[in-house]
Amino acid sequence: MDVLSLLLADSRFPGGGHVHSGGLEEAVARGLVTSERDLPPFLSGRLRGAGELAAVFAAAAAHAAARGVRSGYWLLLDAELDARTPSLAQREASRAQGRGTARAGRVAWPSPVLAGLLAATPRPHHPVILGALAGIAGTPPRDAARAAAYLAVSGPASAAVRLLGLDPLSVNAIVAALAGDLEAVAARAAASAGAEPADLPAPGAPALDLLAEAHVRQHKKKEVRLFAS
Repeated sequence: MDVLSLLLADSRFPGGGHVHSGGLEEAVARGLVTSERDLPPFLSGRLRGAGELAAVFAAAAAHAAARGVRSGYWLLLDAELDARTPSLAQREASRAQGRGTARAGRVAWPSPVLAGLLAATPRPHHPVILGALAGIAGTPPRDAARAAAYLAVSGPASAAVRLLGLDPLSVNAIVAALAGDLEAVAARAAASAGAEPADLPAPGAPALDLLAEAHVRQHKKKEVRLFAS
């Protein structure tokens, strides 16, 4: 994994990921995750659903950016990720993180490819802009997928420490135990990186979609929430 991938996967990267819990806050509010024992299955399920979808599109975006595709491709990729994300709340969370990542990327890695992507999709999905930045810098699709998959579990894991007061060392060990699964997800995503957008895999996580929609409804009721999603 190269330095750029590490930077993109770093929680300190100014992309706004720290304000998103990946559905964990709502799961905690509903009593679905109450202790350290409940965290591994939640993270594992998130990795195999939303995490794998993010990895697939990050790998495809990295592959496309390295080839310098035309802006029409980014519109297709954006539309296909929309189609695979039935929850409006999930789509909005992805675009919010994408916008933050794009702002940081414009400063750190300016390029005609990035300018073309943002001209076509001014509010890109997070996996797409993350993968594109990786591809622009010459990072292979598998590393882009690995970063996306890691973020899918590291964000909720960090949120668990804040929401439940869990031991950070134990939470870190839970994430470390997912290393093999993370690698498998990245490998599968990289294998499909060159496919047409419409032919990309479509892993789903209906429970996370429902949690995301419920979280938004609670926000509208002005109930206190630490995270945007």
